[in-house]
Amino acid sequence: MSDEKNKFADASFENCNLKNPNDREALEKAADELLKMNKEEVCENVEEKESESTDPLVDLQNENKELKNQLLRFAADMENLRRRTTRDVADARAYAIANFARDMLSVSDNLNRALEAIPEGARENDTGLKMLAEGVEMTERAMMTALERHGVKKIHPEGQKFDPHFHQAMFEIPNTDVPDNTVQQVVQAGYIIGERVLRPAMVGVAKGGLKKILLKLIQPQHISKKDILNYKGMLFYIRPDIVKAIFRTTLKSTLLKCSYA
Repeated sequence: MSDEKNKFADASFENCNLKNPNDREALEKAADELLKMNKEEVCENVEEKESESTDPLVDLQNENKELKNQLLRFAADMENLRRRTTRDVADARAYAIANFARDMLSVSDNLNRALEAIPEGARENDTGLKMLAEGVEMTERAMMTALERHGVKKIHPEGQKFDPHFHQAMFEIPNTDVPDNTVQQVVQAGYIIGERVLRPAMVGVAKGGLKKILLKLIQPQHISKKDILNYKGMLFYIRPDIVKAIFRTTLKSTLLKCSYA
């Protein structure tokens, strides 16, 4: 410390050009005071840092808590990875043959077309043709049985309501005997594999069918005032001949009956 003081004193003496011994002594005293102040400040900083440091036990507890959180996050990530892997493996098993099965469906379609091309009654008249047709049928059935063992199932949409997820509408069939958008004809069979559509069924749907309200109007005992109000709003969309026939038979008396109800 004396060296530092002398160095400081010499530097200050040279800078100030103080050659008087009294001034030199005063400068040395000032240097001592400055060094003392710096020492006290350093001690205060050390004490503050020591006071800021926490208890080692608390530090260990915080570190333990952080490690537990990291372990929980790691375990959650591993569980999510396990579930994704299980789902991917299950999907791979269920849909691994999807492309192959889709190609085999074309072969099945061609076999069915070959059977449909045989004229009616030709099998009974030609023994060779009959045996050939039976062989084609057995081949087609064996192929479909093999596909079913791997999760491929045929869609049977006829008579069901049109569903764009499973059906592909090719044309409309005018039919007033069934509700609109009812599948009336299957052009090409559809298939699913697992929960996925392998090939949508190509169908023809009914157009212009009777509305539910008209079916109720034919049976007066099931009609309600709400149905009558709905019916009034539908008069512009119903064929005039149907409206006329309904009025001639039951509608007139039913409306009168409901008006007094």
